Amino acid sequence: MDTITLVSLVMLGLILAAAALLLFQRSQGKTIPLAVILVLALFALGLGAIIGFVHKGEDYQAYQKLAWRDFAPEHIAPLVAQGYTVFVDITSDWCAICQTNKAEVTHREQIVKALMADNIILMQGNWSEANRTIESYMRAEGVPGVPYNKIYGPGAPNGIQLPSKLSISDVLNGLATAKQVNR
Repeated sequence: MDTITLVSLVMLGLILAAAALLLFQRSQGKTIPLAVILVLALFALGLGAIIGFVHKGEDYQAYQKLAWRDFAPEHIAPLVAQGYTVFVDITSDWCAICQTNKAEVTHREQIVKALMADNIILMQGNWSEANRTIESYMRAEGVPGVPYNKIYGPGAPNGIQLPSKLSISDVLNGLATAKQVNR
């Protein structure tokens, strides 16, 4: 349990104890406004909900386990020929949709687990600054800018271009299709 969680739980306990003490004292005849007790109870409820939301079970740091390689388009075809699936992510630090895709999709634990599967190679190109390799690739793909995600594999040697605004199902379906071995 991390420090923030521990402090939050201690605060929650103190708030609940204070509300219980005030309720007890009110039942003993002390004049304690009910509004004070209600505000404490609502604060405790809100804090409890926040603690529950933060610890709903997903590992929000899972994305740090991903082993991204530098983008090298000349390696894609040979890797696919060896049976690998290659997930390409062309991104930029200033791209709002790119950052949203990371937060809502590629950094989510479910996608991280899928991307860490055997035979998946991750390649990322950051187009925050001029980069001839990325520029040439994007020009050849006929795409003017970021975000750009494409999945290559035995089932899709020419790649599956994903939508600019990613969804979890887009990535999972793309990976499943690209992994399939064509016979």
